[in-house]
Amino acid sequence: MNILVINGPNLNMLGIREPNIYGRATYADLCALIKAEAVKMGVGVDFFQSNHEGDLVDAIQGALGRFDGIVINPGAYTHTSVALLDAVKAVGIPTVEVHISDPDTREEFRKISYIRLACTATVKGLGFDGYLRAMHILCGG
Repeated sequence: MNILVINGPNLNMLGIREPNIYGRATYADLCALIKAEAVKMGVGVDFFQSNHEGDLVDAIQGALGRFDGIVINPGAYTHTSVALLDAVKAVGIPTVEVHISDPDTREEFRKISYIRLACTATVKGLGFDGYLRAMHILCGG
């Protein structure tokens, strides 16, 4: 099993951006946590982060034939991007949507998720552990 972990805009700013919501751990800390869990699970993992919608679409499309599952935190594009929804639908790769915080407890506009329509599951409000949960979901657990 090979999993691609995709992170959208501003997730490269973890540890700096709104630490009261996202915590003080960095993006590098997140990647290290995921890598360690992947080793325990015996799965391959690769990472992609971009602040640009088209780059995220390209990463999803590029996963076809290379990855068995996608874990995606689209960031703010969760609430605006039909393009990401269409890309996930197009490739047909099992995808789990992840959010560090719980968008349903925040501003009203954050309760909308376009990409969710193409995802097998959504994990929200578990902090970095949500990514690990998403990996286990993809692996059938």
